[in-house]
Amino acid sequence: MAAWACTRLGIPRHEAFSELNALFEQGVRGDTFDQWLRAHRVPPEAAVGEMVRAYRNHEPMIQSYPDVIPVLQALRPYSRLGLVTDGDAAVQRRKLAALPQLQELFDAVVISDELGRDAWKPAPRALEAALAALQTSPENAVYIGDNPVKDFIGARRLGLATIRIRRADGLYCRIEPQSAQHAPDAEISELNQLQAALAGLRRGAASVTRPRRSRDPR
Repeated sequence: MAAWACTRLGIPRHEAFSELNALFEQGVRGDTFDQWLRAHRVPPEAAVGEMVRAYRNHEPMIQSYPDVIPVLQALRPYSRLGLVTDGDAAVQRRKLAALPQLQELFDAVVISDELGRDAWKPAPRALEAALAALQTSPENAVYIGDNPVKDFIGARRLGLATIRIRRADGLYCRIEPQSAQHAPDAEISELNQLQAALAGLRRGAASVTRPRRSRDPR
């Protein structure tokens, strides 16, 4: 977007990047571009649509955390793996395309936006679609996420066990669950702790917010 701002509005790239990144770090979401345009005395209605299109159509240059692929590879021999993701469908598809080694490890990928905007988390539809694609039931599934605002409440209502990954540099690491229903059954700080957390859920030894039966984490 900084490159777009330089080409389209003549705002130095480093300046635009610093300002947009600052808004992101402040937690501004939804109207980031509107706020930034107003700060530069550009009416949002004149450019925000173009900014959104540029953002959604860019080719991502991203990579997964170092522990992600090894952990998924270790799980694959005895687990069916699914990915459920929110966000504009075209954007999410581009992200997946930028991570081919990661994408091939999943037996099912569900982008909630492809089911309709009302299927975004915490709605259960995307999770139900993933369970169907994996040919398993909620009782035999574990959902792993990082955002307590929307990740766990829908999964818990369906009957899935839940694990939160709270990385020290994670976007939602400082957010606490607003209720017991928003809380996960277990928490880890790195994905390489997942096997131990799954074993803990099976033994019933993990810290949980409600009684659960042991589950086979597939």
